[in-house]
Amino acid sequence: MQLTLIRHAIAEDGRDDFARPLSDEGRRRFRKSVKTLSALGVRFAKVLHSPKLRALQTAELLRPLCDGEFEVTPLLIKGPSEELLPLLDVHELAVVGHEPHLSALLAWLVAGDRSLGARFELKKGAVARLEGDVVPGGMTLKALWTPRVLR
Repeated sequence: MQLTLIRHAIAEDGRDDFARPLSDEGRRRFRKSVKTLSALGVRFAKVLHSPKLRALQTAELLRPLCDGEFEVTPLLIKGPSEELLPLLDVHELAVVGHEPHLSALLAWLVAGDRSLGARFELKKGAVARLEGDVVPGGMTLKALWTPRVLR
């Protein structure tokens, strides 16, 4: 099982947290990241994203890498839970979300402890690749690409 966690790209500032769109710079930079991921042979069977606009727009930029469906879930706007795990059990899944929840999810899946999330820094546009069983402590971190490396 391969799982890819992606923090949304750079967004504009704004008062309505749900409606903040990606900035022009965020779009430009993340498009470069998608080209690099494509060159690395990264593909997705499905993309799962949060309902916040910046996550939706980041997910849409992944279209060249995904042959399957895109699905939204409000479970990605809060800390990782047992309820989220069945949604992650898809081979070659990309998950687009937010901090600090993605780092907590990464720590939970790799180390079995959500509280270790602060040890994994996911900057805007960062990508983490995991392999293994989608259970707490059942995955291995295979790659953690910063946005700069991907560009």
